[in-house]
Order: sequence, then C-alpha cells, then structure tokens
Amino acid sequence: MKKDSAKDIKIAFFDVDGTLVDMEKKVITPAMIETLKHLKENGIILCMATGRGPYLVPSFPGIDFDVFLSYNASYCYTKDEVIFSNPIPKEDVKAIVENASEIHRPVFLAGVEGGGANGCDKDLADYFAIAKSKVNILDNFDFEKLMDKKVYQMMVGCYKEEYADILRDVDGARITAWWTRAADITPANGNKGVGVRKILDYYHLDKENAIAFGDGTNDIEMLEAVGTGVAMGNATDDVKAVADAICGHVAEDGIYHYCKEQGLI
Repeated sequence: MKKDSAKDIKIAFFDVDGTLVDMEKKVITPAMIETLKHLKENGIILCMATGRGPYLVPSFPGIDFDVFLSYNASYCYTKDEVIFSNPIPKEDVKAIVENASEIHRPVFLAGVEGGGANGCDKDLADYFAIAKSKVNILDNFDFEKLMDKKVYQMMVGCYKEEYADILRDVDGARITAWWTRAADITPANGNKGVGVRKILDYYHLDKENAIAFGDGTNDIEMLEAVGTGVAMGNATDDVKAVADAICGHVAEDGIYHYCKEQGLI
C-alpha cells in the first residue's frame, strides 16, 4: 500500500491469535493497544475477525471494536445487530459427529452463547487453552436436543490426514485450520472472505477502503477480499503468498510498525 492511499482506508480487519496477540505470550502489547486507539481516533472502523465464538471474543483495555466476524465469519455482528448468520446444515453436523466418533475424536458443537462436547482429548483441550478456555464436556450429549440450536462451528482435535475421514459424506461443511493439531469446521459456503464482503456491504464501503491482517490459513480469503491484505511475519507461507504486503512478526509489534510506516497512525 502506498502512503498516499492510507487516507482511503476506512475499515481494518484483524485476526486475533497470532496477529493481534502472540500465541506464546497470550497478551496484547501496549504498542498494539496504541495502534488500535490511533486507528479508531483516525476514524477507521475496527473489525475483529476470529475463529472464536462471541462468548470467547477477547476484550482489550480501552478498545471498543465496532464489528465482529466470529466463528470464521459464520456469525457476524455489531453490538446492536446481527449482520450475517450462516449455521452448518444439521444433517452435516450429525454426520461429522458420527464420523469423528469412528476415529475416536470428540467434537465440540458451538452456538452463539456457547456449546458442548461429547468428550475431550489432549489436542482439543490444548486447542481451547489457546483461547484461555476449557472444553465444556456434556454428561448427557443429547444430539437431538443440541440440534434445536444453530451450530455455527465445530471444533475437533485432528491432524491433516484425518480430515477426509471427518468430512466423509459431508457436503455443507468444510475444515478451516490454522493449527496443526486441531481444526474448525465451518459452513462450506462461508469463510472470513464472505464475512468481509458482508461487512463492507453493511458499511457501504468498497474493497479498496479495507485493510486486513492475518497469519493463518483461515485468513487467506479475508486477505484476498480487501484492497490491502497484510500477512504477519510469522504467517504461514500460503498466507504470505496471497498477501499484498508482509509486516513484522506479532512478537515484534509488526502491525504497529507497518501502520506507522504507511501513515495509518
């Protein structure tokens, strides 16, 4: 992005883990807080785009995000209204639970206000620990009762070679992974890129008015959906390959330095 185009930026999308927050330290830095405050003061809409659900979205001191793309954009909302709701088809939820059980993998079903799992293993527990959370294991995993509620995302501990087994005979869901030992399962027709377009339409903004920062494979569509997609220095190679720019590592306040250099703050 050229400095003289910084004035065209009206909205900024941020992934959380590995982007806003170092996954090792698990806390946001003062420089990143300063960055978000200055962007807000400069009239830029702040959007958090995360695989986390609304009940696990982090809050940062002195920062009010304007809009949220939760569950990898399956559920997008502001504090006042829901912008986009895209649950996983119920028949696919059932198939995934059954497929995962066959390979001895417990699954967490997530709705707007939380959810529950039919068990837990180390991979799933460690995955939730990244968000400083614990797996809610339901003593009575009543599948039919759970199906009364919309499932926006499913989480399962697994490796890439297990993906095909988990998604056997499933048409309406896909795996969106940003960690090698677990995966988010989201609607097949949704991703962060779809969410970005819904949000841009909501605010009557063009692609060129948007910038996004991300580090994981589930951020690729988001970076492609904005005018300026920025990969973190710690991003995976496939993310860097589609990015318009690469900033510094999250542990070195890469976003702060990029925004300073580009005149955004």
